[in-house]
Amino acid sequence: MPLPPSDLDKKLSAFLKKQQGSMTFAEFSRKTGLPASTLHRLINGDQSITLKRLDGLLKKLKCSISDVFGDGKK
Repeated sequence: MPLPPSDLDKKLSAFLKKQQGSMTFAEFSRKTGLPASTLHRLINGDQSITLKRLDGLLKKLKCSISDVFGDGKK
């Protein structure tokens, strides 16, 4: 049985939804370089992402890790 999404997975999901906007999964897939099926699972919290893949994704989206997860300041 799969584990429920972590807080980090939820933050990534919300970030990806915002970045996707009105793009289709196919359009967003081309922009990110990730398969549409992977994006769908990430957005739904059904899959975690590796650091290597996250780094590549952030480069494609021209974003930083703090854009996704915050700067750690309370």
